[in-house]
Amino acid sequence: MTAKNPFVWTEISVSDLARAKKFYETVLQVQLSDLPVPESMQAEPGSDDYFEMVAFPGDMMGPGCSGTLVRSGMNRPGPGGTMVYFHSEDCDIETGRVEAAGGKVIAGKMSLGEYGFCSICEDSEGNPIGFHSMK
Repeated sequence: MTAKNPFVWTEISVSDLARAKKFYETVLQVQLSDLPVPESMQAEPGSDDYFEMVAFPGDMMGPGCSGTLVRSGMNRPGPGGTMVYFHSEDCDIETGRVEAAGGKVIAGKMSLGEYGFCSICEDSEGNPIGFHSMK
């Protein structure tokens, strides 16, 4: 049996969508794009049903995972939630951009032995995030 990546989507909760978008674009050096809310799902700002999102670049047809930053009445950002790790050629690079972009470094680059390296940070919204690399 061939191992298959079961992950296809992730949503990172944020309080300030513009601030979070700038943080991730700065740290990851990618362009996030606005996602329109379907008419049938539009709600008043401040209600539990309200949400707005910006998407990370990704290919929904390929292996791997993409996702969005989401401001929503249903979920709140902060510590203790799901942690997302971002791929990197060298996690020191993205970790080095975190503080200037409004985040915090929790644990700098550390060895995972044969599994490479990782670092753990906090984004501009207080969410824990990680970076993983093989070098």
